[in-house]
Amino acid sequence: MKYSKFAVASLLMLAFSACNQPGPPGPQGAPGNTGNTGNTGNTGNTGNTGSTGNTGAPGDTGNTGATGDTGNTGATGNTGATGNTGNPGNTGNPGAPGAPSTPPR
Repeated sequence: MKYSKFAVASLLMLAFSACNQPGPPGPQGAPGNTGNTGNTGNTGNTGNTGSTGNTGAPGDTGNTGATGDTGNTGATGNTGATGNTGNPGNTGNPGAPGAPSTPPR
């Protein structure tokens, strides 16, 4: 049994060297899962406000307005001053002669 340790070591080396030989290639693996969808990109900045438009042309002149209502009648004027005294009248004609007198009784 002197050489039994040597024999065991030789057998072990033989066994290990046989285990180190590469085996045949395995079957092809299943396809991998599809990757996740990427994140949505950021929204772009709002555009600048446009310039103010030009002033429009002046409008047409309007129609002539209607004639206004007639005004109210004015107030009655003040009474006039009294007129001057008239000239003296003409002298009258002479009177008719008187009736004859009757004698006393």
